[in-house]
Amino acid sequence: MQPFNSISKENLAQRKAVHEICRLFNKSPSKGNLKRIKELCSHCGDGVIIEAGFHCDYGSQIHIGDRTFININCTVLDAPINEGAISIGDDCLIGPNVQLLAVSHAIEPKQRLQKENFAAPITIGNNVWIGAGVIVLAGVTIGENAVVGAGSVVTKDVAANTVVAGNPAIKLKDI
Repeated sequence: MQPFNSISKENLAQRKAVHEICRLFNKSPSKGNLKRIKELCSHCGDGVIIEAGFHCDYGSQIHIGDRTFININCTVLDAPINEGAISIGDDCLIGPNVQLLAVSHAIEPKQRLQKENFAAPITIGNNVWIGAGVIVLAGVTIGENAVVGAGSVVTKDVAANTVVAGNPAIKLKDI
């Protein structure tokens, strides 16, 4: 995980601007406001659908593949550094109330007092289904064709072609 200062003047200003774009989209999910959300991303593929309730912090480190569907109330906490990138593959299904959290805080109390955040990338392969209410933590990779059951907390990598569920998510079976 790489540290970064989320309360620097520059990062605060960027987050404020991005939050306003998200707020406008969520208030009025028109084609124009959706276009603004997609333009925040480093890449947003063809045929991507993002439902209202979408929230991100910076957007510039989010990559979304073609034909991915992001359901209502998705929170994507990205960071303005490469290690804070969130990559979602092609043909993914992201359920309602999913949280993709590439940003975290220090475990040690003295480090937390320094007000630094830490970031590690999240990578989601092609054709992944992430069920409703799933939380994916920093540094996790979810392999192609995997399914993450509703309400799961994903703390470790998920192998391709597997079904995982629970808190913490564990492998239930191969597909």
